[in-house]
Amino acid sequence: MVIMEPTAAQPAGSCSGDDIRVMNPATGEAVGTVPRMTASAVDDAVTTAAPSLPGWADRTGAERGRVLFGAAALVRAGQDDIARLLTREQGKPLKESRNEIAGFARILEYYASISGQTGGEYGHSSQYGHAIVSRHPVGICGAVIPWNMPAIIMGWKAGPALAAGNALILKPASTAPLTCIRLADCLHQAGLPPGILQVLTGPGEIVGEAIATHPEIRAVSFTGETATGRRVASLAAPLFKRVTLELGGSDPMIICRDADLTAAATGAVAGRFYNCGQTCTAIKRVLVDEVVADDVIRKISSAISSLKVGNGLTPGVDLGPLHSERQRDRLHSQVTRTVEGGYATLEQGGLPRSPDGPGEGHFYTPTLLTGVNPDAPVVQEEVFGPVLPVISFSSLDEAVTLANSTGYGLGASVWTHDSRIISRVCGEVKAGIVWVNQHLKIPPEVPFGGTRMSGTGRENGRNALDQYLEEKTILIRP
Repeated sequence: MVIMEPTAAQPAGSCSGDDIRVMNPATGEAVGTVPRMTASAVDDAVTTAAPSLPGWADRTGAERGRVLFGAAALVRAGQDDIARLLTREQGKPLKESRNEIAGFARILEYYASISGQTGGEYGHSSQYGHAIVSRHPVGICGAVIPWNMPAIIMGWKAGPALAAGNALILKPASTAPLTCIRLADCLHQAGLPPGILQVLTGPGEIVGEAIATHPEIRAVSFTGETATGRRVASLAAPLFKRVTLELGGSDPMIICRDADLTAAATGAVAGRFYNCGQTCTAIKRVLVDEVVADDVIRKISSAISSLKVGNGLTPGVDLGPLHSERQRDRLHSQVTRTVEGGYATLEQGGLPRSPDGPGEGHFYTPTLLTGVNPDAPVVQEEVFGPVLPVISFSSLDEAVTLANSTGYGLGASVWTHDSRIISRVCGEVKAGIVWVNQHLKIPPEVPFGGTRMSGTGRENGRNALDQYLEEKTILIRP
């Protein structure tokens, strides 16, 4: 069975033994169900895509762009309704869900605007003759995405893949598939041919691995944990597939003594606690000059104290629950091992509950750790939750060393007005993206991705189209 429309997602009460129940992490209530597909669904999806692929690939870039523009318009028209669905299945505050749905539309609009730039190049050499480099769609592509930002990450995969003329088989997380199904329906309503975008639901170890190993799927893009990324790469390697991996991160935020400390503290809280800290490029470590550390900590602590935790559908809520009980238990273990091991001081938070009481959802109080040892579990492991460790440094040399002290290399930021410091940090910190006096912002126009344990390849920007196009060189002797 191949899911192509949201009608394939059933109401919560109609669950069968073979279905996956999607739960609201804030209340424990069922939101809906989707089929628990098997590897055979991937075979079926490939068979379904094959007849429509030549016609879609042969359309002009402008024609494909019109479909993406149309889908973006439908998404914007239904933004509030889709955002409520996202909050119910993922848990984030409604204001964040609205922004994410708008972000998906913006990604489609961007790729629609450059869909005509998939052509090749022409040149002439007196020695070799005419040279033509033609660019063609890869064919059938696969994508496996996580639960934390399902709409945005779906856009990162679907936007360039479809604009380049490919078919895409998408597997969302089993705990947050409903928004992706709804967004796929908008694309089909806008005129996407049948089979060009298919959403498959089911366990990653079954459906995801089938996507990675299917011989007719020629490119795979994966976003998720580093360990799973290694698995995807190892499965795809024997078939020489194109692989894009956007993996975990431990983003450092370097605050220098000349920075606007109020802006930096505000940025630290926004960059850490957005989406309840469940973002790959969230600020995972604050590295602050020891001269201003106490002042920065006071400002951060005050800002954290004002955060309201609760059901994402409740007006005024800043942080929803963690996405799952497993996620909350893992986070609490990291905090407990750090504090009880003498690696840090717990300034506030550190409780697996809502500040107003235990609650029924997977809540965790916003947490601040100070005096953190760089070897602490909350530093060396990726922390996916509302926990902010603060480490002081005495020199820029030490700050750069600390920033590079984990195996990750996704993002980093530096907060300063000194151009020499900016130049050095941007040049020496190992990261795929470096922000200056800001963090977390990733417009669709610029490439995004990591280095080292944070992955390979790039999403977004003109660069992402290259992941979905094959080049062929033609030399013509006059």
